[in-house]
Amino acid sequence: MIAAARKAARPIRRDFGEVEQLQVSRKGPADFVTATDHKVEEILMEELSNARPGYGFLMEERGAIEGSDKSHRFIVDPIDGTLNFIHAIPHFAISIGVERDGELVGGVIYNPITDDLFTAEKGKGAFHNDRRMRVSARAGLEDATIATGTPYKGKPGHADFLKELHKLMAKVAGIRRFGAASLDLAWVGMGRFDGFWERGLQPWDIAAGIVIVREAGGYVRDVDGGPDAMATGGIAAGPQPVLEPLLAVIADARA
Repeated sequence: MIAAARKAARPIRRDFGEVEQLQVSRKGPADFVTATDHKVEEILMEELSNARPGYGFLMEERGAIEGSDKSHRFIVDPIDGTLNFIHAIPHFAISIGVERDGELVGGVIYNPITDDLFTAEKGKGAFHNDRRMRVSARAGLEDATIATGTPYKGKPGHADFLKELHKLMAKVAGIRRFGAASLDLAWVGMGRFDGFWERGLQPWDIAAGIVIVREAGGYVRDVDGGPDAMATGGIAAGPQPVLEPLLAVIADARA
């Protein structure tokens, strides 16, 4: 997975900053895809298929692809943070998660511009450029910096999000919105952020990040108390002393 991500990073580095030359298509309101996304996804699929023949795929651009091995599946986002990419903002990532029998067991998140590599494997810890990662040791919300993603044009829930934001602003040290959920989760894993919440995400946005947060000692929950953030697309993550009060404030805002 690391080797595939590094190889797929080459066209990203080549195209980064060439805003006028990028071939950009619109998938929906404020939802874009570039020719680079497609090229990166093609490289990832080829490299991962060669390494693990038979594994299935769930990919942002190509959707679900069933493999002969029914127990394993790669979950791939070629560029998480495409809007940042097409504006030459160096905050986006290749994200690759892997499932075994429906359970997330591995993740790789790679920012090709900053060369930040985040990896995790179930039971073996989480690492940032080969250095062990741990979630922050914050004891609550008062000193915490929380990351989020805001609903944009074409997405529901604007008013509800503003209620949550209003409640949390009065209780935390800071709130950040950087535009790439995979990196938000990776930064929770390394303690740069103390927590994270967002709705309306897809499995490829969060699969790798979930493994990284868990292996760094953090917890991941469905933001509304459901059983599975991967299924609902609503996620909250962080160390337990931050995550529990974060969820409580969100629930209060919803009520």
